[in-house]
Amino acid sequence: MSHHIVVIGKTGQLAQALQKEIGRSSLTANFIDRKSLDLSAPETSLNSALRKLPKCHAVILAAAYTAVDKAENQQEKAMAVNGRAPGLIAAFCKEQDIPLVHISTDYVFNGQARKPYKETHQIAPINAYGRTKRAGEVAIELSGCRYAILRTSWVFDGHNKNFLTTMLKLAQTHKTLSVVNDQLGRPTYAGHLAKAVLKVTNELIANTKEPIGIVNVTNTGPIISWAEFAKVIFSDQNLDVKVVEISSLEYSTPAKRPAYSALDTRKFETLFASNLPSWQAGLKVALAERR
Repeated sequence: MSHHIVVIGKTGQLAQALQKEIGRSSLTANFIDRKSLDLSAPETSLNSALRKLPKCHAVILAAAYTAVDKAENQQEKAMAVNGRAPGLIAAFCKEQDIPLVHISTDYVFNGQARKPYKETHQIAPINAYGRTKRAGEVAIELSGCRYAILRTSWVFDGHNKNFLTTMLKLAQTHKTLSVVNDQLGRPTYAGHLAKAVLKVTNELIANTKEPIGIVNVTNTGPIISWAEFAKVIFSDQNLDVKVVEISSLEYSTPAKRPAYSALDTRKFETLFASNLPSWQAGLKVALAERR
């Protein structure tokens, strides 16, 4: 039997990657754009839009307010999209008796750890974006629906606006680039994340009893800084760009970033008897995509 899913989100990195992956699978899907379902809309409007969604076996929430710096000044909007909307969607899924897969972030942690964060580690976001994403997690946990919350980090692909495409664009006009070297984590290729999201979705559809809960999902591979990631990108592309390593203090942004946000992915690996490829492998696919 072919299962039908609804993906909330259409234009973001993950939604686009999911379109490709679903196209290769036995699943069918409707992708819901902002015009049909505005996550920042008032509660009554959002609830009535949810009632118009096509019948499905599961919902994937792949849309979010992701502008980390803008969230500092648009906290109300960020909280509506990242905090309130997931709770309303989870309540709808509970009522319809369908599971929900939600995407969250490494930014729920404060970055003071020195080994990869487990799902159970104490939550302490240091910016508005992290606080709003945590509010969404809590709302889903309290809803009583069958859910999986997938925390991921440093998502990139070959097309959309992200660190990889920004570096390649800057490389066209700069011979030297300053990049921070004191924020450590693991990059995650959107295509590999999409495969994992569908694996989790299929499991929730098949197992009608239990929620999966919170699971960390990132590429494997070494934990690196943004500066190291930039160097690998330029080296892979044979670009003659010098990376000057600077501290976060030298590159001031409205939102503070965690100094360390690598995630421990052993729970995912145990539950699904598989792990994601390395971020280096993801980078090669993203660069091939770009070409």
